[in-house]
Amino acid sequence: QVQLVESGGGLVQAGGSLRLSCAASGRTPSTYGMGWFRQAPGKEREFVAFISRGGSTYYSDPVKDRFTISRDNAKSTVYLQMNSLKPEDTAIYYCALDVVVSTKAKDYDYWGQGTQVSVSS
Repeated sequence: QVQLVESGGGLVQAGGSLRLSCAASGRTPSTYGMGWFRQAPGKEREFVAFISRGGSTYYSDPVKDRFTISRDNAKSTVYLQMNSLKPEDTAIYYCALDVVVSTKAKDYDYWGQGTQVSVSS
């Protein structure tokens, strides 16, 4: 079993920054990618960013150039640095882990509980 625990969410004004963390524990695969997704009220869960074990990164167009995903393999932790936040970034942010390289939520078997990010205008 794999456990993922997110932290770092909160309330911030537009233009501000937040850094999310997600720590993995348990029986993690020897090689895995980690992704961040978000879900706003009344909307489907959407892809935000992904990082492979080797450090290759992918971003959705709405967050490209504002968000940065990184990982510390020694700590089994992935980070999401979010800058220039906008009200439309408000959502619950989830981290996910799997052996796949995918931007689709359905391809991930392991999920964290989510952390709320709220951006005021």
